[in-house]
Amino acid sequence: MRAVVLEEKGGPEVLQIREVPDPVAGPEEVLVQIVSSAINRADLLQRMGLYPGPPMEHEIPGLEFAGRVIATGGRVTEHAVGDPVMGISNGSCYAEQIAVHERQAMRVPDALPLSDAGAFPEVFITAWDALVRQGGLTSGRWALVHAGASGVGTAAIQICKAMGARIAVTASAGKHEICHQLGADLVIDYKTDDFVTAVKDATAGLGVDVVLDVIGGEYLPRNVAAVRLGGRIIQVGVMAGGPVPFDVASLLMKRATITGTTLRARPIEEKVAITREFASQILPHVASGAIAPVIDSRYPLDRVAAAHERMASNANAGKLLLSVADQVTLGTDPSVT
Repeated sequence: MRAVVLEEKGGPEVLQIREVPDPVAGPEEVLVQIVSSAINRADLLQRMGLYPGPPMEHEIPGLEFAGRVIATGGRVTEHAVGDPVMGISNGSCYAEQIAVHERQAMRVPDALPLSDAGAFPEVFITAWDALVRQGGLTSGRWALVHAGASGVGTAAIQICKAMGARIAVTASAGKHEICHQLGADLVIDYKTDDFVTAVKDATAGLGVDVVLDVIGGEYLPRNVAAVRLGGRIIQVGVMAGGPVPFDVASLLMKRATITGTTLRARPIEEKVAITREFASQILPHVASGAIAPVIDSRYPLDRVAAAHERMASNANAGKLLLSVADQVTLGTDPSVT
């Protein structure tokens, strides 16, 4: 099969297409012919040598996939050949095929085309896990999400609106419209406005219940200032990098909690549990058409370097999708999911 292989670390130019052996499904795994995948910030860090992937003979990046099952292991009971599925993985999604545990593969609802579904699992599971599972967000409460026009940000807005929560996001001025269109209650220009003041004004001085932060750096003390008493800050990224001075007393006075989290490092059992809980709570909203990935642009597999360049420039609003195969390749009507 064709795959994007990292044979060295560096800039986008190190992303090379290679022929590698086809994966083989284990007893509890399904083999998936990938139709679409997507770029995530962790992929850029892995490419630069800053976020090691799992050990593998050929280092293939990529954390999410969507496609059709083409083979099943002997103990598989939940999926059959031909099923449309999507999911997250430790890596290997920049490729034409992947073998994953059957319980990590979610059936793709009819309302979501496979050509788009590769942009769904990673950011929606990340946003849901951070806001709801770890952050305790419920209907009527407030969330603050940084980088509101990113993949995680656009997913977070939709999840909040589907569950009846209120959400404030930060974004640059050129990306405000998409955040408003998705339903954000408050959109803050992080370059010109103070998000602490903005959320305090919107919440009658109380602050937000949950902060989802992919930025880090000097946002940390300001997040503590923006959160309400007993609130939670969920740190899922550190785009700003670097340590910053932090007054721990400010956290104590708020009786707040800061939680650092990633999906990739979790054991398979936890990923399965998260995937199944997420599927039961969120996929009905996908099936109804209320939730869908926001796709900034699409790239064929052999233009993956250009997709990395666009993400590195922070130009995208929504996901950068990798089109790995089309429905004709799989012998199905391209108009059908």
